[in-house]
Amino acid sequence: MNLVACFPGKYIQGRRAILNLEKMMNQFGDKAVILTSPTARKYLPAHFVHANSSSQVSTAHFGGECSEEELEALMQQICNERADVVVGMGGGKVIDAAKIAADRAEVPVIIVPTIASTDAPCSGCAVTYTNDGVFEKVHYQRMNPSVVLVDMDIIAKAPVRFLVAGMGDALATWFEARSCAATSSVNECGGLSTMAGQNLARLCYDILLEYGLQAKLDNEAGVVSQALSYVTEANILLSGIGFESGGLASAHAIHNGLTALEETHAFYHGEKVAFGLLAGLNLNGTADHEIEEVYRFCVSVGLPVTLAELGIAGVTKEKLMQVARKSVETGSPIHHEGRGITAENVYDALLKADVTGQRFIAEMG
Repeated sequence: MNLVACFPGKYIQGRRAILNLEKMMNQFGDKAVILTSPTARKYLPAHFVHANSSSQVSTAHFGGECSEEELEALMQQICNERADVVVGMGGGKVIDAAKIAADRAEVPVIIVPTIASTDAPCSGCAVTYTNDGVFEKVHYQRMNPSVVLVDMDIIAKAPVRFLVAGMGDALATWFEARSCAATSSVNECGGLSTMAGQNLARLCYDILLEYGLQAKLDNEAGVVSQALSYVTEANILLSGIGFESGGLASAHAIHNGLTALEETHAFYHGEKVAFGLLAGLNLNGTADHEIEEVYRFCVSVGLPVTLAELGIAGVTKEKLMQVARKSVETGSPIHHEGRGITAENVYDALLKADVTGQRFIAEMG
């Protein structure tokens, strides 16, 4: 099997980077459709906001869920307006909707994340959910986004919980890539991981440990600092390349399982991935000192380390087994950890992760 790595066409990060958007769109043609969330719309230049379908640029409204229904409406607009390029501006689900719709319409996509909450912006895959928010399917695009544009002035204004959730998503990158390499499992690009993918995944983890807490404090203050810039790059670029070129494993599988419980729908992707990582570390024989390092980091920045912190305190065995069974479905990346992982194994790991989390919270105050 070949070594395969995937990268975005161009990555631009800095202060006032949004000013490059019009130039980037013009490189792809005469007509653009911009998909935005209501909160992201305010960052668009005024002449884009007030444009209509007959203008060079038009906007599309995102309804809140990356579902087939939402994608159908966006596809119809792209085709009706004969768009040459699609722009996805907002959080993870807006970005995923723009990527899938652009791929189906066979036009390039530009991604403008307004929060550093996931590694979705740089990847060539995206996730659809049901209208009720339950994980449904991973979709693979033919190419990664043509441009990823990250404006640090926008990121610094975002609520800090988004940044922390992004750190939760990025935190799993190295451990999942390492598991895939150990078991020669296929990555998200359809091949084995390269040295570049593995080393970028490791760099992502190292940056989080060194700068994560300071980045959180700077984000709370609205300051565009070196720490915030480093962690934003780790959350978006390094984790994006690392997970896609390195591969996924138990953390994301358990995240998918957690989406089966309605009580978890108020929690962000990265928050659930972080707890999925903690549970997953118990499945693959991770050394105690590494487990402690991850727990201490999670508690320090405010990532969930217990079931209660995911809104499912006192959850029944029946419900937790729902999570476990969904985590081990055929094709789940949890099997990249090794053969023979069962729903019962995951159930036990979830309980152990919760008990260990309670201990660390008590120790660290």
